[in-house]
Amino acid sequence: MTIIQKGGCLKDKTITVLQEIRQCRLCEPELPLGANPVVRGAEHARLVIIGQAPGTKVHQSSIPWNDASGERLREWLQLPSEKFYDQHQVAIMPMGFCYPGKGKSGDLPPRKECAPTWHQRLLDTLPERRLTLLIGQYAQQYYLQDKLTLTERLKNYRQYLPEYFVLPHPSPRNNIWLKRNPWFADTLLEDLQQRVKAVLAKDHTSY
Repeated sequence: MTIIQKGGCLKDKTITVLQEIRQCRLCEPELPLGANPVVRGAEHARLVIIGQAPGTKVHQSSIPWNDASGERLREWLQLPSEKFYDQHQVAIMPMGFCYPGKGKSGDLPPRKECAPTWHQRLLDTLPERRLTLLIGQYAQQYYLQDKLTLTERLKNYRQYLPEYFVLPHPSPRNNIWLKRNPWFADTLLEDLQQRVKAVLAKDHTSY
């Protein structure tokens, strides 16, 4: 984990990177609703959530996971909204910071420019992060770089711990997958909730 020691304190570095991300217009010409990068975080955040890309509702509100997918995710994590949106505890950064547009079956994939341009710069200013949730195939493929399917990763989720916890996207579009794979709710969610609770505890120790 890289800790910045020169050129200003970490708090200032975090604020600076977040401001730069929110001002980014790198791929605005390709975005149907224009650029509106959605990201949250603060120096002492211990839980990092990396998802896919904002939908239209999140684009309009600038509040990450402010939709049906977010409601389900908070239920999975057993986190009330006030704790989920406490940026001093939870950092939220999607693979693509802006709404990418509509495809033939749902939203288009996240823009590929965002993660290599911004992710490591922001993560380097979050030295207290203890657990990163990789939600959906795009985040998992980028960070894990394996050739497994999402289902295979979930069945073998322990191999990515303690740094990463893999999850399917909580979108209603995944209801069929969730019904076909009841082991996810029966096995993974309890472990997930315990780990998130431990990471966010004031007297956190390694889980």
